[in-house]
Amino acid sequence: MSKQPSSYLSSKLEGRPKANGNGNGIYSLESIQKGELVAVFGGVVYEWDAFIHLPERDRSLCIQVEDRLFLVPRPIGEGDYVNHSCNPNAGLSGQIGLVAMRDIKIGEEVCFDYAMSDTMPYDEFECGCGSANCRGHVGGNDWQKPELQKRYAGFFSPHAQRKIDALRKEKRAFEQAMRMTKAPKYAAPVSLYE
Repeated sequence: MSKQPSSYLSSKLEGRPKANGNGNGIYSLESIQKGELVAVFGGVVYEWDAFIHLPERDRSLCIQVEDRLFLVPRPIGEGDYVNHSCNPNAGLSGQIGLVAMRDIKIGEEVCFDYAMSDTMPYDEFECGCGSANCRGHVGGNDWQKPELQKRYAGFFSPHAQRKIDALRKEKRAFEQAMRMTKAPKYAAPVSLYE
C-alpha cells in the first residue's frame, strides 16, 4: 500500500498541532482567495454497517459523502485534519473538495462546519470552537437548521443538499395543503330557473 496520503492539501496550507495542544489543525501559510481550492479529501468508501466498526480515530477523520457512505483516509495525511467551526472560512465543493468561503489570512486555521456534510449522528460532540455563534453541540441533524441552510447555501455536500431540497419541497407541500384546508368554501351556484 502506498504511503502517499489519499488527500490533497494546498501548498498554501500546513497541518500542525493546535496551539492549545488540543489535536491538529490546518493553517494558512499564505493568503487564500475566496473560492480557491484548499483541500480534496480521499480514501476508502465504507458503507454504514462496516463503518461503525472502524476505530474511533478513523471515524473521526472521515467525511460523509452520501447517505450511509463514508470516505475514510487511507493512509492518513495532514490534509485529513480539517476541523469543525460554527463560523467556518471554508465550505464544500462537491462531495470531497474544500474551498475558501471568504478570503483567509496568513496563520488562520482553515475549518468547515460539519453540518455541510453530516446527515447522520455518527460523530456528535460538544463544540469548543469559541465562535460567537457556536452551537455548543454538533450533531447529525444540524443540516436541518434553516439558519445554517441559508448561511451555507452553495457549500453543502450534494447528498446533504438533496435532503435539504426534499425537506423544503415537503414543507411547501404541507403549507399548500394547509392553505387549501383553510380556503373559504363557496356555496353551490343558485339556479335562476328554479
